[in-house]
Amino acid sequence: MLDLRPKDLTLLHDLIARHLPPAVAVWAYGSRVNGDAHDGSDLDVVLRGPDLQALPTGVASRFREALTDSNLPIFVDVHDWALLPASFHPRILTRYEVVRPGLAEAVAA
Repeated sequence: MLDLRPKDLTLLHDLIARHLPPAVAVWAYGSRVNGDAHDGSDLDVVLRGPDLQALPTGVASRFREALTDSNLPIFVDVHDWALLPASFHPRILTRYEVVRPGLAEAVAA
């Protein structure tokens, strides 16, 4: 279970819906997923584009900017799955939570 207050999770979902294409999946990982979070913990998210290809230029940075400009009281560290070192993928795959499935993931489910 993602360790966020309900109102913060609602705001996160709203920002995702407004600033990311529907095909982009959003996964959370790290301390707010594995139970090690404290009040000051950031939220680690990874954006997974269709076919795990890199997102179009500017998508992740515009989303980061929207998060920064929002009233979300925590820092959100945003990464593009395709741009992370492959050696980091197993760390995420060990424990993550789907915040929003991408279109391909939603159809497959």
